[in-house]
Amino acid sequence: MTTSTQAPPPVTTRLPGTPPNAPHAKKAPASARIRTALYAVIGTVVSILFVAPVLWSVLRSLQPGAQIAGPAAGQSFTELSFENYVGLINNIGAGSYIWNSLTIALGSAVLSVVITTLAAYALVNYPFRGSNVAFALILLTMMVPFQAILTPLFLEMNALGLTDSLAGIIVFHLTFNLPFGVFLMRNSFAQIPAEVVEAARIDGAGPLRILFSVLRPMIVPGAVTVFLFAFLGAWGDFLGALTFLTRQELFTLPVAVENVASGAFGTVNYGYVIAGAVLLMLPCLILYAAVQRYYVRGLVAGAVKS
Repeated sequence: MTTSTQAPPPVTTRLPGTPPNAPHAKKAPASARIRTALYAVIGTVVSILFVAPVLWSVLRSLQPGAQIAGPAAGQSFTELSFENYVGLINNIGAGSYIWNSLTIALGSAVLSVVITTLAAYALVNYPFRGSNVAFALILLTMMVPFQAILTPLFLEMNALGLTDSLAGIIVFHLTFNLPFGVFLMRNSFAQIPAEVVEAARIDGAGPLRILFSVLRPMIVPGAVTVFLFAFLGAWGDFLGALTFLTRQELFTLPVAVENVASGAFGTVNYGYVIAGAVLLMLPCLILYAAVQRYYVRGLVAGAVKS
């Protein structure tokens, strides 16, 4: 008696989701490489368009003032120095103006994060009768440009003794940072599942313990976004500082740069003007580059959840 054995059928492997004998299966890697290369080229071109003006400003700020006033030439970039920055600090006193701007920007940014976080936390996790109406009124204030209420705001702050003080400028910026911050942070809290808060309450955690120990890591992107918006708005503010400050020692860097450009310190030195513009620009770029991944996540959280 003979036993016949039959060879097992050949085993074929294919990628999940790819139909058998697909004619375009081998072309997928090539098309993916082409698409990646196209994205890289487009990204490089767009980056150059944005980076080139910044680099040009930095290079021009390192030239002597007499060369900056004239047309750019290749040989004019052979004598680069920090003379404009040194003169801006020593002759114009830009160090105090930078300190004033930094104090106002950091103060308004930190207070904005703290106040908006607490307000949004209460609106989401401890709603009360009329909380939706209160939130709608907060959003309504975002539609009012601060230029429209600048005069009554000045009269009110003057009556409270908040003009000609850095604290008054911080309060001024808080007034317009809070509505957007509450909106953004409320959406960040609303995205957190309610079961997380309930579990923390069952474990005996109080409101502040829940906020700082449980929810804090989840709201970091929203808080960073609020901080970034508040800092950049206060750092580059010109009209508010010009309106509420009259003493020169309290001026911010934007006001000082405008005074240099208008000849308030004597002959206009374009080297000082460009150096001041670079000083205004670089901190914003560095801060955004450092926290941009949190910033993007915070904006997305505010866009997809209301």
